Parts: sequence; C-alpha cells; structure tokens
Amino acid sequence: MIRIGHCQLAAKYDDFDGNLAKVIDGLKRAERDRVEILSFPECYLTDYPDTGELARKTAFAVDSPQIMRVLDETSTFDVVCIVGFNEIRGDDLYNTALVAYKGHLLGTYSKCFAYQPFHTQGRTFPVFEHHGVKFGVVICADGGYIEPTRILALKGARIVFAPHYNYIGEQGLLDHFMRVRSDHTARAMENGIYFVRGNNVVYGHDPAITRNTGVGYGDSYVVDPMGEILVRSRRHQEDMIIADVDSNHPYYERAVNKSRMSFNELGKIFLEVVDE
Repeated sequence: MIRIGHCQLAAKYDDFDGNLAKVIDGLKRAERDRVEILSFPECYLTDYPDTGELARKTAFAVDSPQIMRVLDETSTFDVVCIVGFNEIRGDDLYNTALVAYKGHLLGTYSKCFAYQPFHTQGRTFPVFEHHGVKFGVVICADGGYIEPTRILALKGARIVFAPHYNYIGEQGLLDHFMRVRSDHTARAMENGIYFVRGNNVVYGHDPAITRNTGVGYGDSYVVDPMGEILVRSRRHQEDMIIADVDSNHPYYERAVNKSRMSFNELGKIFLEVVDE
C-alpha cells in the first residue's frame, strides 16, 4: 500500500511566492498525514493564462532560479511533489509538471495534447518510482485520450496522476463533468491502474483568463482499477484528498496483457485504417 494525495488549490497569476507558499503548506499537511506522493494542479506555480503573452511573462526554465527555489523549499519533506508550471524551453513554451523529492528533480512531463495553441506538444512519457511503486503523469486533456495513460501503464505505472486546470463556461459544466468522469473511469479500468484527477478551483475572476468567463469547480478524485471513486474533494473550494492504494492490484497485469494482445493482433489494422 502507498498513500497518495492531491491539493486542490486556487492559483494566483504573477504570484510565484504565494503559490509556492501554498505548495509548502500542502506538503506540511501531507507529511503529518503520512502521504508519500502529493500532486498540485496544472500550471499551479505560474497559473494558467489563456494568451501566449501572459503565459510567457511568468514562465521559467527547468534550470531557472524558480526551480531551484522549489527544490530547496521542498527538500525537507519526505513527500514526492508533483507540481505544474509554464516552462520556457528554448524558443518554445510547454505545459509541464515537475516531479521532485528531497531537493532533487526526478524529472518532468510535458502535456502531449496541449489545449492552448501557444504550447508545444510534449512527446515523452517518463515513469517514476517511489518506495518500489511506479507512477506517471498526464496533464488534464491528456486523460481524455487512450494512448498517454496506456503508454505509462505498459511502462509499469500503477498510478497515473493527472493535474488539471479547469475553467468551464456555465453552459458546458454538466457535459464536462460527465465526460471527464467517464474518461477517467475508462483510463483506470482499461489499464488496471489508479487514476488521480487533481483539479484546481477558481475564486471569482482569474485575471489570467481574458477570453471567456467560467467556473473552476474542483472535483478532484482517485479512481481505482475497478472504476470506483475511492475519495473525492469538495467542489468550489480548496481541499485536499488522501487515499491508500494497493499498488499490487491484480487487475493491472490483466489489463496490460490485454493491451499488448490488442496491439499485437490489431495494431497493423489500426494503422491501415488511420492512413485511409
């Protein structure tokens, strides 16, 4: 068993210090509650602007002073920290989540189905390991596609964390709520893994969102390999969820074997259909 969690928080644009302080507060609580891996929302350290100009204003590189501060201030905690930011990489901008432990950057994952046109699509799928348990990261929209989570499961991940930033127009709230839950239930069941939907909340108007109005409603949860929600957050407010999960759940081997068989038997046909 391993204890995992997510901090459902509201980010503030252009307030790296304030956002990092709330990460530290979350890690303090997590350590008290013996959480071993803790995630935070998508782009949490920078907030998630909807224009490239605003996103680049607060973005930073992996070798930046901001990352050094994150590593330094999280180094005293015996908790793996997963937290998102807008990453500058050369001339490109990525939607990235870092994975850190005891002052060490274990790696990063960049969103492969980035929603914003100013983000470059990531194409690597690293798997991490903590206390003998392998886990991976996808970001928000990635969880709506079959392949990203399946790749991680085939590489051995038993838990997939999916940091989100949701700001949904009122007319689309119910559709979004139902569709996202269905996607995540499918990702957990078809791969025999635990899927962690780690959302944000938005209080009032986020100045980084300039093109539409919406609701950041939260609804973070952990789905088990049988499609059951083990724990979920309160909606429309900051919260923290914690779950004890069995990394040796028997459904995992069954699911990955089905994935391998499906690809071996039907992969060529799939490629032929796609190319038509």
